[in-house]
Amino acid sequence: MAWYGAYMPSPFSEARKRQLARLDGAKPPTARAAIALAKSQAYQDAADAPATLRAYAADLANYEAWCKRHGFTAMPATPEVVGAYLAAAGEGYAMPTLRRRVAAIARACGVAGQPLDTKHPAIRETLRGVGRKHGAPARRSAALTTTEIRKLSRACGTTLAGSRDRALFLIGFAGALRRSELVGLDVAHVAWTDAGITLLIERSKTDKEGEGAQIAIPRGRSEATCPVSAVRDWLAAAGITTGPLFRKVNRGGKVEAGRLSTDAVRQILLKRAAQAGIEGTLAEPVTPHGLRAGFVTTAYRNGVSDEEIMGHTRHRSLTTMRSYVRRAKLNQASPAGKLGL
Repeated sequence: MAWYGAYMPSPFSEARKRQLARLDGAKPPTARAAIALAKSQAYQDAADAPATLRAYAADLANYEAWCKRHGFTAMPATPEVVGAYLAAAGEGYAMPTLRRRVAAIARACGVAGQPLDTKHPAIRETLRGVGRKHGAPARRSAALTTTEIRKLSRACGTTLAGSRDRALFLIGFAGALRRSELVGLDVAHVAWTDAGITLLIERSKTDKEGEGAQIAIPRGRSEATCPVSAVRDWLAAAGITTGPLFRKVNRGGKVEAGRLSTDAVRQILLKRAAQAGIEGTLAEPVTPHGLRAGFVTTAYRNGVSDEEIMGHTRHRSLTTMRSYVRRAKLNQASPAGKLGL
């Protein structure tokens, strides 16, 4: 796969070639067969998101470096060696990171034709033990509700970059979009209607098959926080008619052709949040995912049903969606207030 060729040592980059060439040493019988094999490899290369590939590459590099330092053979990986690696890393990394590293190692083993048993006690019980001894509550993005969105919108000001940032926040919030979905939007994905706009989300984290989804965003009650007006104003000010919707504005105040990166969205949000006086906590930091979390939280507080929320956010799991709902309940009347204290 691409992540082996681009990010991993040569033994791993050759693993996929060997896998595709397993025809008893024979060459493909026809040119058409060779083309089919090449297409198969191309599709396999595109099976994972670039961010996933980068994370897996870094994880595997970390594992291999640890093995080299301690005299272990990295590949083929064994449950005992992977368990030792997890034990050594246990105090320094969050549990989701450790689980992802196991997934990266297992992925490399599978492609090399040497499957790793991730349910082996040496791996499974080590992870459980690390979780019990060193586990900490998962960090969740601070939910940016309508109140925070108004503050962010005001902090954007009247500059060209401010116009972009306002549209970015309002569309991200109203559409409950992930930052990868935000930066992936093109002008062609925006359809203008009498009620507002419809966004075409061509690809997302949970849309593995690339079926796409459409999201309707109506006009806001206030012009200052209307997502539809914000997009219209940004496009007009930037003179954008085709291509990426959200782009970098350079220091000279000119709009560049390339789309924003996902990390740029994070930096923009942190900058505007600081200007607006919005602060997160260690447990709930301010991140772009807070736009999505804030949509769910606000919708729940306003009485929107689970089905309506999930239809808009495209959550596949009710449990995942309700994790935001439980957080919203913490700010409502607590049963502890009914104890007569």
